[in-house]
Amino acid sequence: MSKIEKAIERLKSKPKDFTYDEAKMILTSLGFIEDNKGKTSGSRIKFIKNGYAKIELHKPHPGNILKSYQIKDIIEKLEKGGLI
Repeated sequence: MSKIEKAIERLKSKPKDFTYDEAKMILTSLGFIEDNKGKTSGSRIKFIKNGYAKIELHKPHPGNILKSYQIKDIIEKLEKGGLI
């Protein structure tokens, strides 16, 4: 099992300590590109694939742990798109 496959399985288990960096690794490996609209976007980050698939996140701060609703949203959108 590859590092990405392990990360996806970990995401699906909805852990309480899933990090933004792990999510970014998964999304970029699935072909998403990070877009943060320049300097004024603050912590709002979009991941876009082929110009139409979009996942929006607020980058957590000061820590790196995603909230449970963000994890659920990522899983739902990736499953809906047939990516996981």
